[in-house]
Amino acid sequence: MTALAWTSPEAADGGRTTRLRRELRAVHALVHRDLLRLTGQRTHTAMMLIHPVLYLLILGGGLAALIPQSSLGVGYRTYLFPGMLMMTVQTPAVMVGIRLITDRQSGYLRELLMAPVHRSTLLLGSCAGGTLTATVQGAVLLSLAGVAGLPYDPLLLVLLLAGMILASFAITALALALAVTLSRPETFHTLMGLVMMPLLFLSGAFFPLTALPAWTRVLSDVNPLAYAVDLLRRTIALRVPDQAAAAGIEWAGRQPPLPLEAALLLTGGALALLWAAHRFSRPE
Repeated sequence: MTALAWTSPEAADGGRTTRLRRELRAVHALVHRDLLRLTGQRTHTAMMLIHPVLYLLILGGGLAALIPQSSLGVGYRTYLFPGMLMMTVQTPAVMVGIRLITDRQSGYLRELLMAPVHRSTLLLGSCAGGTLTATVQGAVLLSLAGVAGLPYDPLLLVLLLAGMILASFAITALALALAVTLSRPETFHTLMGLVMMPLLFLSGAFFPLTALPAWTRVLSDVNPLAYAVDLLRRTIALRVPDQAAAAGIEWAGRQPPLPLEAALLLTGGALALLWAAHRFSRPE
């Protein structure tokens, strides 16, 4: 007679707790790795921040004298600030996809896959690390809010930071969804160069969406960066009533509610991450 194995509920719960702790440790290790890279490559981090700062100070200052405030509702430098926040978080978020491909090429990813955790956990850790580092860099630029003519209102800064977290998560998840389908970092970098700059220009970061040709409005309506920029800009208008936000995303002539825009960013990022995890879970 064969003896039936019996596991007590306490032992089963202990096993699940141990597995969960192991998965969380893996996520923590990958996030810690990205933070170490951020602090260890200070020159590289500073160079990524110089670009949006120059745009804000030089482009914003130069065009402020040419673009009347009445056409935007705010000064051009204030109008440009949400777009520069988006530019700041965009680059480190996209870099997560490049690192995934280079880790695969170098063999580092193969070593990670030997860890007793799910593959999707490794992808989640990469997404969390990319989201955090992108948000940290965005928070550095957020300290220049006064230069853009914005008050250092604690609630405003918190709301803008929350918006950057959502945007960073969405962009990181989309970058990972693309990276799991590619095998060469050069291909990924080329595609991002072809896609991200047009998306930024079609986001309302540099000029109102109403100034775009009618056919491009369709592209803006499906552009995640447009929702992120619009969310940040309308958040500023919410806390600084005397600075009306220029028209951004509109559905049938009406702006969608702010919570809906935030939910769309969160949902889009979550769906992209779920698809990437499904693709990443396939044996190579």
